[in-house]
Amino acid sequence: MCSHFHAPEPRQLAIAFGTQPEGDYVTDLWPGYTGAFVRRHPHADAQDDAVPRYDVSAGTFGLLPFWAKSATLARSTYNARSETAAEKPSFRNAWKKGQRCIIPAQCIFEPDWRTGKAISTRIARADGELMGIAGLWEWRRPEDPLKGEGLSFTMLTVNASGHQLMENFHKPGDEKRMVAILSPAQFDEWLDAPVSSTMSFLRQYPANRLVATVG
Repeated sequence: MCSHFHAPEPRQLAIAFGTQPEGDYVTDLWPGYTGAFVRRHPHADAQDDAVPRYDVSAGTFGLLPFWAKSATLARSTYNARSETAAEKPSFRNAWKKGQRCIIPAQCIFEPDWRTGKAISTRIARADGELMGIAGLWEWRRPEDPLKGEGLSFTMLTVNASGHQLMENFHKPGDEKRMVAILSPAQFDEWLDAPVSSTMSFLRQYPANRLVATVG
């Protein structure tokens, strides 16, 4: 499960997605912090060349459903198991509505316990390009318990058993998990696919396309 990642700078997002983020965000992300995520622009199908294909927004890392009474819930909703997200109360509304997003990352960090101690390890794409992590987003209305409008997002995860790189992380005995990384060719399909096709995108990313370094 990923609780720490580095987001791209605004100029990198503009190059990758053709638009600047809406709102301020930080690039060193932990649950509860404000990060950038990418959605399909709500007017992208208006056939207006002035409307960008993507909307890059700032939101809480950790999905906050409409019923959340405290923002501290984000500390336990920053990752969503792809196998159960459709039924879990925290995520099922976003899943049912097809509120999918892409979470851009320069790298993620995972603990390597093979020495008996947790060693923070940086994981990035081997080609140096941005990661696009599959996620869900949510929006809360002013009348909701937390008060005030706000966006939030979560990273979707898959089982990492048998993955030559990602099965090395997390404590011995814990289930091996990894975030679902999309290839750039999947970005548009992921954002536009019907809800019934959501699971078809959530697969292990090839180990030979990732690189891990200590620190």
